[in-house]
Amino acid sequence: MGPPNDTVVTQFILIGLSEDLRTRALFFGIILVAYVISFLGNGLIIILSVADPRLHTPMYFFICILSSIDFILSNNILPEVLFNCLLSRPAVSFYKCLTQMYIGLFLVSTECTLLAIMAYDRFAAICQPLRYMQIMSWKLCISLVAVSMAFSAVTVLITALLQPTEFCGRNVINHFACELQSFLKLACSDTRASELFMHVSSLFLLIPPFGFIIVTYGRIGQAVMLIRSKEGRKKAFSTCSSHMAVVSVFYGTIMIMYVRPQQTSSDQDKMIALTYGVLTPMLNPVIYSLRNRDVKGAFWRVFKRKRSE
Repeated sequence: MGPPNDTVVTQFILIGLSEDLRTRALFFGIILVAYVISFLGNGLIIILSVADPRLHTPMYFFICILSSIDFILSNNILPEVLFNCLLSRPAVSFYKCLTQMYIGLFLVSTECTLLAIMAYDRFAAICQPLRYMQIMSWKLCISLVAVSMAFSAVTVLITALLQPTEFCGRNVINHFACELQSFLKLACSDTRASELFMHVSSLFLLIPPFGFIIVTYGRIGQAVMLIRSKEGRKKAFSTCSSHMAVVSVFYGTIMIMYVRPQQTSSDQDKMIALTYGVLTPMLNPVIYSLRNRDVKGAFWRVFKRKRSE
């Protein structure tokens, strides 16, 4: 149900990071580089995971899902953010804003639980190597991803049902994209239920998965210490520390945004949103996949196969 006729909002005006032309140009350049890296990196991982049979394993199945989420997440808003950098007063239609916001919410929610699933996969591979394929059966892998997506879909559905309907003509979003907290601040109807659900759902989506990842990587660290080879321990710790760094940035920035008490939007909030919305989709393929010997081998096998055809 839409807002009343005298307060109908048909579009939103987006306020970027700065009104200064040079600052917007710098912002455009940074976002463009991040978008290109994310687009190519995640796109390459998806193609290789599907095209090379040697990557048809549980680990690369989850990595392919993660890359697919990051690929869609980047393309959900970044092309429009880049275009809006060229405009002095960028606008987005009401329903397009809602679509972008809920797609982004679904993808980020799914990634929160998927990262915990991926940590369990690594735990099974390192701590239970002989039973790994028995533990991480394809039925379990698909079921875990399906449950993660279903839980995220329910979260988005409830958020949409609690969405405010009256905006009293206010249509200026203090953000570079349609973001839930900034959206709720424009409503003149009661948003207490929406805000309460946002905080409660954030706690369930962030705290348990992050805590599970910390405990799981702690167990992995104990197993790594038993590796006799010094070079093997160094490589394992390097991989685990890289994973934990990216995971900490992702969960940490979202916790700052959604678990803390709601505050007035600021440039700091926008930079935090950039971190989990732009930086982590760019870093994930590099940290989880592109440095991997199996992925490099898959790239050359697929590349040589295409050249020989």
